[in-house]
Amino acid sequence: MDEADSLDADRVIPHNQVEGRSSKIRNWSGFWLLGLCNNFAYVVMLSAAHDILTKQQSDNSTTPTPPSLNGDFEVRNSSNSTRYDCNPVSTAVVLLADILPSLVIKLSATFYIHHVPYGFRVLFCVGATVTSFLLVSFSTTMTMSILGVVFASMGSGLGELSFLSLTAFFSSDVLEGWGSGTGGAGVAGALMYSALTQAGLSPPDTLLTMLLVPAAMLLSYFLLLAFPPMFPQWRRLREAGPMGRGGAEERRRLMDEREEEEEEEEESEQQEKGPREDGASGPLSCTEKMRAIKMILKFVLPLGTVYYAEYFINQGLLELLYFPKSTMTHAEQYRWYQTLYQVGVLVSRSSLRCVKIRNLWALALLQIVNTVFLLSAVYFQFLPAPWLVFIIVLYEGLLGGAAYVNTFYFISKETGDREREFAMAAASVGDTLGIALAALTAFPAHSYFCSL
Repeated sequence: MDEADSLDADRVIPHNQVEGRSSKIRNWSGFWLLGLCNNFAYVVMLSAAHDILTKQQSDNSTTPTPPSLNGDFEVRNSSNSTRYDCNPVSTAVVLLADILPSLVIKLSATFYIHHVPYGFRVLFCVGATVTSFLLVSFSTTMTMSILGVVFASMGSGLGELSFLSLTAFFSSDVLEGWGSGTGGAGVAGALMYSALTQAGLSPPDTLLTMLLVPAAMLLSYFLLLAFPPMFPQWRRLREAGPMGRGGAEERRRLMDEREEEEEEEEESEQQEKGPREDGASGPLSCTEKMRAIKMILKFVLPLGTVYYAEYFINQGLLELLYFPKSTMTHAEQYRWYQTLYQVGVLVSRSSLRCVKIRNLWALALLQIVNTVFLLSAVYFQFLPAPWLVFIIVLYEGLLGGAAYVNTFYFISKETGDREREFAMAAASVGDTLGIALAALTAFPAHSYFCSL
């Protein structure tokens, strides 16, 4: 009888394993959709940057037009006579509005955001995204357009910081889902904007159709994710009662599962972690936070370098790589540059299961080479057609996406259970800081080339 009971018990195990796999699929899908929705507005604003500036300049130099962005972006900027067909203001203006609020949130929030429950953070992100689409869609002035971009940045910045922290409560595969989803946001946002506007839909109508995205974020977070027990959805960690200790225990249990999975898949790569501090619970001290920041600098610095180089290209050089003999207009060329860049990002951010790259400085060096080459191409104008730029921009996106997803993968593996949630949030500053510096240095580059 004992043997029979033992056999019956053994038969139950596969059923439990199926349930576990079901939860993992839900969580992977949930984080994929959260990554998609969180970065969507940010990408759309960058894809629309050329249109926003062209339209506002048109409104400022002609008689007033109806209070919305119209679809007439297919003419050259008659206000300049340079060989680059420059906008009077660089698209880096939109990039700054799209990244500085996010940078401010990430630099400051890592030290106080644990007091704000995750549920309220998600509601704020959704509200900011809705406000962004509405403001830019019904914009009548440059100030109103830029304010809309600022709201997109606030929602995206808080969302990235919060969802990366949230991965500490789940198994390791959700990070792959998040990375792939953020890459998908780039393709979906840029491709949808480019395709719909090129098909004849006006930019305001295009933006209004994208209000479905924040609704999808709400559904993904509250209905799709399978949260661990005692997760403090609407309470601060300190007020969550046993969550202070229970959350740490839950994270430790999940980390044990991570190690078992990774030992099976990566026997030669896995390194044993040091002993855990079982008594550790509650918020990190300031000393612990500074120690965690010092530990992740080896990943954050190359990530920031990669993003500095690629966004200097995207918002400082691509609008100057104009080929008047092409069948595409200047605006169309710019949109497809952005779209192909995002395709590269999607492919590389979805590749974590296939290839892992720990030497992030190699990716940074390759991205700097791209920057130097395209800077030379802008100055000497030796490229004959836009399709060559298309190939380079696709490769640029591959490097950027690989740097992003590998940075957070190795941080999640090489930080302790107690510091992981904070470290993931703090590391999100790296790419944002690089982008902000790129926007600032893109201004003098734009001014110089447009004066030639």
